[in-house]
Amino acid sequence: MTGELMSKDKDKVLPALRVRDFRLFWISQIISLSGTWMQHVAIGWLVYSITKSPFYLGLVMTFLSAPIMMFTLFGGIFADRHSKRNIIIATQLLSIIPAFLLGLLTQLHIMEIRYVFILVSFIGLLNAFDIPARQSFFVEMVGKGKLLNAIALNSAAFNAARIIGPFVGGIIIARFNLQACFYINSFSFLPAVIALYIIRDRGVGKISGHKSVLKELSEGLLFVRQHHQILFIFITITFLSLFGIPYSSFLPVIAEDILKTGAEGLGRLAGSAGAGAFTAAMIIALKGTINRRFLYMSFSLSAASMSIFIMTFSRLEPLSLALLFMTGFGIVSFLANANNFIQQSVPDYIRGRVMSAYILVFLGMSPIGNFVIGALAEHIGTMNALRISSIVCIGISIFFIRNGRLWEEKT
Repeated sequence: MTGELMSKDKDKVLPALRVRDFRLFWISQIISLSGTWMQHVAIGWLVYSITKSPFYLGLVMTFLSAPIMMFTLFGGIFADRHSKRNIIIATQLLSIIPAFLLGLLTQLHIMEIRYVFILVSFIGLLNAFDIPARQSFFVEMVGKGKLLNAIALNSAAFNAARIIGPFVGGIIIARFNLQACFYINSFSFLPAVIALYIIRDRGVGKISGHKSVLKELSEGLLFVRQHHQILFIFITITFLSLFGIPYSSFLPVIAEDILKTGAEGLGRLAGSAGAGAFTAAMIIALKGTINRRFLYMSFSLSAASMSIFIMTFSRLEPLSLALLFMTGFGIVSFLANANNFIQQSVPDYIRGRVMSAYILVFLGMSPIGNFVIGALAEHIGTMNALRISSIVCIGISIFFIRNGRLWEEKT
């Protein structure tokens, strides 16, 4: 009897990892995403080295995210119509091309800012189809009962890579060269492709092929509008994406001009935010269901907003690292719980489209935020621009707290 109880308790710990296909997917993602985050830091350093302009830092992130804003809803339809596994395999293979070209152009000393814009736009286009398929693929692998654990573990992998990638990338840039980061990333996609080939294909979506694209788009958006709890979360995430999440695009300015810590310091800053995010994801993965979800999400959003605001006054690296840790912790705690609630509320036949709308407000709004904050930074300074955006985030937190209790009562 004791053995059976111990076995049941053991099954409750990280249950999604007990599913073979998810385990393969998760391990391969840590490798692939570490390369992606290494490249992310390298792109920021490359752009700031070429231009010495915070405006261009914001603009390059706009070019990266704009295709998501324009095409992710179509990516959701594509995910509902076709095999999600095969979509991810295709996007991972195609992602090798821009990573390799970034490395080659940098190595040949012919890199120009326009080439960066073109290549990151292609990366963004791939993400517009990759992310909705990926988000919808979790429930196919583990089922709804283990979905929160799968989302939290995916977030943990993403943010473990967010620690490893920038830290290693900063060292490589400082001690070797910039192009090595891009070449390493191009090879990092291969383990993910191999793992996906091993994972069982769940087949194509159940959506009817006779409906028009506009009809299918309207069905997904109508579902969101008719479910007030989901709509409330979407509104909150929209403003967080516009004014909170873009802070990371300006870390090269903070490392180079404010803290004077160079490329290795940039790696530490990005890695600290990743460490906070990873910690949040693992707490959710190990704990499972969050009983007082509204309170937890309110605290998380408020802590992230206040941390960004206080960081704008910091001139000490240890303090900035601690605040970035709290920022990463708060944002991921909020988003992981929001993602889980949405996925639990969505029927399978429309999941790709609703999750593509989630990606639209989560990532697709950030190009606007990056552009606005970058333009503002060009005129009033980076820290003043981030200070204003963080005050807006504090307002978002107040909005969520004042209106969220009604949402919690309904859920």
